[in-house]
Amino acid sequence: MTSPCFPVGPISAVRGSAVVIVGDDIDTDRIIPARFLKCVTFDGLGEQVFADDRAELSGEHPFDRAEFQGASVLVVNRNFGCGSSREHAPQALMRWGIRAVVGESFAEIFYGNCLALGIPCFTASHASVLSLQEELSADTGQELRLSLVPACLETSQGRVWQLELQAGPQQMLGSGQWDATSQLLAHDSELNRTAASLPYINGF
Repeated sequence: MTSPCFPVGPISAVRGSAVVIVGDDIDTDRIIPARFLKCVTFDGLGEQVFADDRAELSGEHPFDRAEFQGASVLVVNRNFGCGSSREHAPQALMRWGIRAVVGESFAEIFYGNCLALGIPCFTASHASVLSLQEELSADTGQELRLSLVPACLETSQGRVWQLELQAGPQQMLGSGQWDATSQLLAHDSELNRTAASLPYINGF
């Protein structure tokens, strides 16, 4: 597991190696089991991502295997992140080290929760994802570059996969508008002026 280094501001590309998770309809309960939702903060969730799957595979789950440690790109299949709308799922992935996800399709709420954390979710055809998973599993540790504009993935071997990224999220990520905290800090003086003029705050 990598040390947390969370994204901030505009995002134009994501670099790093990949970890592959094979299977359709992987739901949020598998990503982070419900017993971990009792946490007061999201700290420590990275250690528990895919907890039950990892326990069942006794160290052979991709998130435990040595060759995938430090990966920042997750490559999945169809309808990833389905099930309950828990924001803990992308939080756990991010705190493990994931900075981008490539898959065939994503559950809508999971997709939105990822966007709110600055994690782009790229899509590609069934055949393209299978081909990409096969290459990345056979040659682990390749350095990848995922560009937002145009949406594509390039491997260190020079192969390029054309991806798709919705126009709205593409614009939000590229401009930094996804980052609500940074947006608030950037407009601190304007917010203070507005607050100073509000009678229910200032008692007049």
